[in-house]
Amino acid sequence: MATYRRIRAWVKKRDGFVPETCWIADVLFEQGRTRRTAANRIDPFVRQNPCTESKRSSIQDALRHFETE
Repeated sequence: MATYRRIRAWVKKRDGFVPETCWIADVLFEQGRTRRTAANRIDPFVRQNPCTESKRSSIQDALRHFETE
């Protein structure tokens, strides 16, 4: 799997915005691809900054792109 840095760079180059790391984590969590909950997370069931619907598809495209590498 690609690093957050590579995902952010790919989305910036392709779609013109830099996704927040919390958005990437939110999409990965929804896909069941996270390994653990962050140690500094206050409530493991509530996300402070969930990914917006308009940005979600770009992040999902990036994840699909890096799966084929």
